[in-house]
Amino acid sequence: MNRFDRVTAILIQLQAKRTVSGPALAEQFGVSLRTIYRDLRTLEEAGVPLLGEPGIGYSLVEGYRLPPVMFTREEATALLTAEKLAARLTDAPTARLSGAAMDKLRAVLRRPDRDHLETLAPHIQVLGPREPAGSPEAYQRLVMAVATHRVVRLRYQSADTAAPSTRDVEPVSLYRSRVWHVVAYCRLRQTFRDFRLDRVQHLELLTEVFTPRPDALRQHWAAQAKQRPREKVVLRFQPAAMLPALAQHLQDTKYQYGWTQEQLLPDGSLEMTFFIGDLPYLATWLLPYAGAVTIAEPAALEEHLRELAQRVYSFFAGPKTC
Repeated sequence: MNRFDRVTAILIQLQAKRTVSGPALAEQFGVSLRTIYRDLRTLEEAGVPLLGEPGIGYSLVEGYRLPPVMFTREEATALLTAEKLAARLTDAPTARLSGAAMDKLRAVLRRPDRDHLETLAPHIQVLGPREPAGSPEAYQRLVMAVATHRVVRLRYQSADTAAPSTRDVEPVSLYRSRVWHVVAYCRLRQTFRDFRLDRVQHLELLTEVFTPRPDALRQHWAAQAKQRPREKVVLRFQPAAMLPALAQHLQDTKYQYGWTQEQLLPDGSLEMTFFIGDLPYLATWLLPYAGAVTIAEPAALEEHLRELAQRVYSFFAGPKTC
């Protein structure tokens, strides 16, 4: 990166963050701290009003705003991809906000770049089902709750109870695996819990502000790690015995089940190694591969798969009741 680009990037950092530190900038741009200080002086000489606090960093004077930043074509394309992901993998309010943000981005682009995005947009697709049904605005409201430390009241259908329960929670983070989850302190259970958003039937953002519980959260994750030791699983798949779509599904979904490595054996089978903490969960994934998968280890997984297959057979092949 040349000096002009680096100084411009520092200016963008100052606009985007409350404070930036000299050592952090030096590490980010791979230059010496002295070089960063020289770049900051260049900005001051150009009329950019900087404030410096010893031990904290640099910031722009309150009220100072930069002209609109011009995006590169590659940056704009990356944001177009993010818009597609938001439309498919979040809730409707977040998708609308993402679309509105992209409209503002397009407004500041040069005409050739706007034309480029318009041409490219139909060729970028996020396939698969939309986010499972639940509370229609759960994701966006929980983002707000995490940011403002607001208590949330959930009507939640747990997997192990017949009736939903109402509980007040203190949300601290959101993450996505197969579906979106929120990690929150549950006042009903007096501990941190992991809630799936597709099981949230109703969500209300309360006015109460909670005090974070960092020590309790660390204890929760430590306990979770002890309760769920990962177990090695070795599977051998016969690609020739699978339909092409099923073989593709194997490759597309293996990462969700603790896949670590694979190798092609002399007999043409594909040996895959997984590390997972929930064998029944893995068994549900393996059921469609019956006749094309052999369990090398552990034997317990074969038993889980056998029980699951028996339940499926009993349900579909058993006598029908009216």
